[in-house]
Amino acid sequence: MSHAYPLHVYVSRYTKEALLNIVGLHHNTHEPFNTLFEQVASLPYSLLLDTSGSLKSDGRYNIMAFSPVSVIEAKGDEVTLVDVSTSKREALLQRPFEAVEQHLHSQLNNVVINADADFDTSHLPFIVGVAGMAGYDTGRFYEALPSVAKDDYAMPDFTVGLYLRSLIEDTQTGHIYYCSVDKAPLTSFFAAPDSSKKVATDTVPSDFKLTTPFTSNLSKHEYKKSLATIGGYLRAGDCYQVNMAQRFTASYEGNIWQAYCELRNQNQAPFSAYFNLPDGCIASISPERFLRVKDGIVETKPIKGTRPRFKNPLKDKASADSLLSAEKDRSENLMIVDLLRNDISKHCKPHSVKVPALFALESYEAVHHLVSTITGELNETASPLELLAAAFPGGSITGAPKIRAMEVIDELEPHRRNIYCGSVFYMGYRKDMDSSICIRTVLAENNRLHCWAGGGIVLDSVPSEEYQETLDKVSKILPVLESINQ
Repeated sequence: MSHAYPLHVYVSRYTKEALLNIVGLHHNTHEPFNTLFEQVASLPYSLLLDTSGSLKSDGRYNIMAFSPVSVIEAKGDEVTLVDVSTSKREALLQRPFEAVEQHLHSQLNNVVINADADFDTSHLPFIVGVAGMAGYDTGRFYEALPSVAKDDYAMPDFTVGLYLRSLIEDTQTGHIYYCSVDKAPLTSFFAAPDSSKKVATDTVPSDFKLTTPFTSNLSKHEYKKSLATIGGYLRAGDCYQVNMAQRFTASYEGNIWQAYCELRNQNQAPFSAYFNLPDGCIASISPERFLRVKDGIVETKPIKGTRPRFKNPLKDKASADSLLSAEKDRSENLMIVDLLRNDISKHCKPHSVKVPALFALESYEAVHHLVSTITGELNETASPLELLAAAFPGGSITGAPKIRAMEVIDELEPHRRNIYCGSVFYMGYRKDMDSSICIRTVLAENNRLHCWAGGGIVLDSVPSEEYQETLDKVSKILPVLESINQ
């Protein structure tokens, strides 16, 4: 299912000032790119990939994609192709990533870029392509896993669209690029708030606020009891590391976009994302890259090892130093480095997989992290989506060996994870790909918010410390959400 004729994509470049003039927004608009996205945020399948002002992990480009032509959706054991304009649904036999490759990305085999003026587009990510989310339980399409944990979500396990329209912000130059296949004017989608041309729902969502406090699906006692069970498996040699999480849930009302903006401003995470779906919404402020493929080079950056941040500079440095010197955290990190080296080797050239950075410190608003970097050269016969499927879900949020760790997770966590520890990703028409691990992520559906936190459990883990680490990880999420409009 590919285009026999060239697919022409038209790219226009604007300064922020020129773009704001075209759509009639004030020049003093704070975060103009996000202000533009707000006008399409309520449309089904609108997606924002947001560096949140962070320069970590080569953060440079912000991408918004909206109005997809078609979507691949998966839930349970069913995979469906959705025609967005007609709502026609077709059941497919392929697994999710393969369905995206065959039914969506194959339509981009003959793209021709037409720039409005003589400017370079080769440095831009995406332009047009496939993008969306693969929840943790997408892994069930690729591995035989038990079904103990409760699936109480309306949200699909997997939703990826074919986007032939995007806006891309280069935060280094300040330019914003509008990419489309039909030359539809920007004012068809974006206009001043009082304009009749604005595309939005008929009613403006009310202000966001929680209507109940957050509660966990595991008490402290139950969480520590689960760690004791994992300890038994570890001592028996059944596995070496298991990532155990708890889920926090609260009721809410109002505008999730408002909540996302507050979270991204306070966390400045380089892999932040907002994805509006018919059944709910994902607001992610993830600091973690899963897999990137650029010019044939594969990169993955697993996070393993966490310490809290402190306002006092001396205490904060002591916390970072304790992480850098902690044998437990280094051994946790090394286990996942080995797992990911094996995962990406399946689709990389022989002897090309390297570890250029081991146990590096990265500091975020709430916590310090220990991060390693693994690279490789993608086989010329392999697709980045094949690589993603083979490595999914990420080893940093499962454990080792991966399949046995996932079995233990399903046994001990009361509910399935859905988007938590899944991925938000894109692959452009040139097969450039980037993806996150969806930690520090909020799922909103049916007027309920879910947010998770977990950690890698190894033989010398201390249960009380592991429990506290989960709370540290959401210390810039739950309190922020609780404070909005209260």
